[in-house]
Amino acid sequence: MFQLEGKTVVITGTGGGIGRPLVQTFLDAGAKVVACDRSPDLIADLDVAHKAYFELTDKASIKAAADDILSVVGTPDVLVSNAGFTRGEYFEKITDELWQQDIEVNLMGVRHFADPIVNAMIRSGGGTQVFIATVNGFGHFGHPAYSVAKAGLIAYMRALAVEHGRRGIRANAVCPGSVRTAAWDHRIAEEPDLIDRASRYYPLRRLVSPQEVANAALFLASPLSSGITGAALPVDAGLTAGNVRFIDDIVRASVLED
Repeated sequence: MFQLEGKTVVITGTGGGIGRPLVQTFLDAGAKVVACDRSPDLIADLDVAHKAYFELTDKASIKAAADDILSVVGTPDVLVSNAGFTRGEYFEKITDELWQQDIEVNLMGVRHFADPIVNAMIRSGGGTQVFIATVNGFGHFGHPAYSVAKAGLIAYMRALAVEHGRRGIRANAVCPGSVRTAAWDHRIAEEPDLIDRASRYYPLRRLVSPQEVANAALFLASPLSSGITGAALPVDAGLTAGNVRFIDDIVRASVLED
């Protein structure tokens, strides 16, 4: 049921820490993969059916890439919108420029690429959209502008699901917590105990892996999830289930004191 033999899957942000496992996971499931990223250098080593390049802040390049995919490969069966980026960790670090960039990259650019693809899917009888969002769309865990954009992305996903369901469109989102990618390496070099400290906030006492995010995306793209649309699936080692630090530091401590 996870097999996607004969299906065409477009994946964005394929050169990154989550993007590469996404590509391999869908290839292993038998899909014909179209890999997208900002430049050829980022995905030169990927062995896929087709490649396309665009900047999420450049509407013209987004349109050109979408047109290229639709004309060369045809209408895809699945779009996995994974590309995204943020630099403003908290309000004191955010300028108007950074705020605008986060909205453009993580919401507007994603929509500009998804829109022509979903319209082509509707014309062909249907398709599946999977958005890689974040738990920051549910609650605040830093990165204010990024959180706003991703909350908007989840709302956009639900709008697609509700309004286009009758046209054969399924739309869902994977919402990771912190993912252990190479992006953590520079901070770990400065703070060797960082992952251990961060893991205390997760009920599973660890961060999720890129492969676990890819597995969830495959599920939402596969026939196994045929009755699921409009869902935002946390893949977060339990972060949004409750506050485990409060249990450990306050509740358990108060019981011991009693």
